[in-house]
Amino acid sequence: MPERTISTEQIYNGRAVKLRVDTIEKADGKSTIREIVEHADCVAVVVLDEEDNVVMVRQLREAVGKRLLEIPAGGIDPGEEPVESVRRELQEEIGFLPHRIEKIGGFYSTPGYCTEYLYLYLATELEASRLEAEDTENIEVVKVPLEQIPLLIESGEICDAKSIAGLLQFINLKR
Repeated sequence: MPERTISTEQIYNGRAVKLRVDTIEKADGKSTIREIVEHADCVAVVVLDEEDNVVMVRQLREAVGKRLLEIPAGGIDPGEEPVESVRRELQEEIGFLPHRIEKIGGFYSTPGYCTEYLYLYLATELEASRLEAEDTENIEVVKVPLEQIPLLIESGEICDAKSIAGLLQFINLKR
């Protein structure tokens, strides 16, 4: 018998996340508590320019108190298709409109406690095109030669899960 949810209590409803506490009956009949972060689905994008550079962003992540080197990513607005989010996010974050977008996978970010699913895309054939958006003034666009990506992951320079998963999946597909 799988786990069964006995009750759910919404304890926080913020702009980006909701937090609920579920009381669960486990297969052995004992009950336990699960704290669940509800987060909308997102897109994560491996962006490759015509010179085989991966276009990344360096930005402050307040939760860890560090500026991280990451692949571009962002939320899917209500009613928006993931591929539309890719176009919008890349124009906002890195100032490029991709003319070729290919879905290469997807994954849950932290399924132990969060509902967020990331759709993974490859974007190429870039055209300069900037959309103004909130919270993008402190984003630094960084071009990294594709062959340097494994070393940056190994060294810990690239250290967030979505970037590691996305980049390694892309590299694996290229083989």
